[in-house]
Amino acid sequence: MTMLTRRAAIGATTALLAAAPRGVFAQGSSTPEVRKATLGYIALTDAAPLIIAKEKGFFTKHGMPDVEVAKQASWGATRDNLVLGGGSGGIDGAHLLTPMAYLIHTGRIVQNNQPVPMALLARLNTNGQAISVAEKHKALGARLDAGPLRRALNSDSKVAMTFRGGTHDLWIRYWLAAAGIDPERDVQTIVVPPPQMVANMRVGTMDAFCVGEPWNAQLVNQRLGYTALTTGEFWKDHPEKCFALRASFVQQNPRATEALTAAVIEAARWCDEAANKEEMCTILGRRAWFNVPVADILPRVRGEVDYGDGRRVTNTDIAMKFWRDHANYPFRSHDLWFLTEDIRWGVFPEGTDTNALVAQVNREDIWRAAAERAGVPAAETPRGTSRGRETFFDGKVFDPENPAAYLNSLAIKKLTGA
Repeated sequence: MTMLTRRAAIGATTALLAAAPRGVFAQGSSTPEVRKATLGYIALTDAAPLIIAKEKGFFTKHGMPDVEVAKQASWGATRDNLVLGGGSGGIDGAHLLTPMAYLIHTGRIVQNNQPVPMALLARLNTNGQAISVAEKHKALGARLDAGPLRRALNSDSKVAMTFRGGTHDLWIRYWLAAAGIDPERDVQTIVVPPPQMVANMRVGTMDAFCVGEPWNAQLVNQRLGYTALTTGEFWKDHPEKCFALRASFVQQNPRATEALTAAVIEAARWCDEAANKEEMCTILGRRAWFNVPVADILPRVRGEVDYGDGRRVTNTDIAMKFWRDHANYPFRSHDLWFLTEDIRWGVFPEGTDTNALVAQVNREDIWRAAAERAGVPAAETPRGTSRGRETFFDGKVFDPENPAAYLNSLAIKKLTGA
């Protein structure tokens, strides 16, 4: 697709989104227009708010008893089903890698580059991912600094992530590049669905991977590798997954959209209560959801990390958060960082109008209306849409007021022209 055609498509997308109600929805009945929506999820702990909203009756509480939460085989399958839409045998929304909402919205990862307008309604979690390294490299001692791996990696070495341009891709690229390892030239980056990470490491096809839990913990429990770092150490309270819907669903069903978001908000609050952690992990571990032993899920949810290399810590502050410290709120500044990193690695071109994109896709206004519907105290609602400057483990700083300065400060990158 030419840039002219792409701009025209995005212009049409903007018009569609402009028709969708913003802010607190029009006065009148709060009863949802529909009782059902089909939402996708991947078997990752950070899908918990969607699963718990179903299991604990929060969707029903908000007038949508027939919501289906459907397992997806991979992020690629999630994309394809979002493109289809719930009315055509696909899904209406999903537990999603945050950048994917933007990549689908602009058509960059869609067949024939046809944009499918998206609405990002909530963040599902912060923290809770990890970078794991194969057992054969344990003696090198790579941790937050990937530098020791330079002796073992070459252009044939494989490091895995879950989707090109997604969060795990960005975490592992940043980690390697911070140590002077160019993920474009010095190694091969490959895509592996989250539930298949451990099996691929078992057969020796890769050297490291980045994924969410419980797969890093399972790798350690099966003695196939170790956790180099958790992503909360990489960037404290970093954003991760989001809850997103097709913009057409939002436009057609504004009250149902608010109801779904309110249910997810209530579920996120439930998930972050210490007293509920064990029950949450027991539910996630069931055959119907993850089919994974609770022992692979619960410890890291509690902040108990066995790295598999002799280190053991309990640090709830870098554990996965679903609600605490505004974890569920979709800060626009965080979406801007994801877009900036995807420009860094050539997924979006340098000329991308990132502020315009965030304004189109990020619907924090709906989140605020849904939070009010869910009875969230005002003190638990952020005052603004930016969390401000963010500092990473290597000392780099992202200022959402000046993304270009951040991009210029990074030595290793792959930029493409507009």
